[in-house]
Amino acid sequence: MNILIVDDEALARSRLRTLLGDCQDTVRTTVAEAANTGEALAQLTPTGGRAFDLLLLDIHMPGQDGLCLAHAVQALPHPPAVVFVTAHADHAVSAFELDAVDYLTKPVRRERLLQALTKAQRSHRRGAPAVATGAHSAASAADGETLVIQDRGRTERLPLAEVLYFKAEQKYVTVRTATRSYIMDGSLSELEAKFAPRFLRIHRNALVARRAVRALEKHYDPDEGEGWAVRLQGLTELLMVSRRQVAAVREELAG
Repeated sequence: MNILIVDDEALARSRLRTLLGDCQDTVRTTVAEAANTGEALAQLTPTGGRAFDLLLLDIHMPGQDGLCLAHAVQALPHPPAVVFVTAHADHAVSAFELDAVDYLTKPVRRERLLQALTKAQRSHRRGAPAVATGAHSAASAADGETLVIQDRGRTERLPLAEVLYFKAEQKYVTVRTATRSYIMDGSLSELEAKFAPRFLRIHRNALVARRAVRALEKHYDPDEGEGWAVRLQGLTELLMVSRRQVAAVREELAG
């Protein structure tokens, strides 16, 4: 894997080189460096140099920052994957909107760097997705939608296609997949408005993935008494359905 490290701090570039060397037993890499956006573009443009598979990209740099560079490389015929490496966690959402593979916060640990390299390899094998221009179908846009989850100091991009339900829990929203749960800020109303074609409101506190709905069952809940619950593919737990939403769930199953 050909990697270009872009960071205005020489010490930070040296640190990443060392970590990449520590990963060589798992991911073989060749490494080049650039101290700013101009140097990076000179190495990335077809007239200037070599093909890179991955950018390890700082965000805060003099002149044009890393977000500007990430936007610029999207116009290249064969853009490299991008992993942001920064001391600031507050740009994660902007980074993932630029289709970054991962977002690492300094100081970087070998294990997290190795995870990012593995993601970049998978992305490279699949091939870079085509950049959508003009109108495109809602289905094709939905296939690539992701959520940005910040959990215990780690920022992760979660494919929306993996989410089985959203459930309001006091000040937060639980995001459930088949394998684990995440916590995120936000409201169900915002999520419902954004993802209505893919998620169904079943209760004041829950949205479920339409594709995952498998059954509507009679169920007794200690808090709500006798009622109805929905069963989702891949989960053993049942989710209560409010009386006013029972008809909507039945319609979903019938469709």
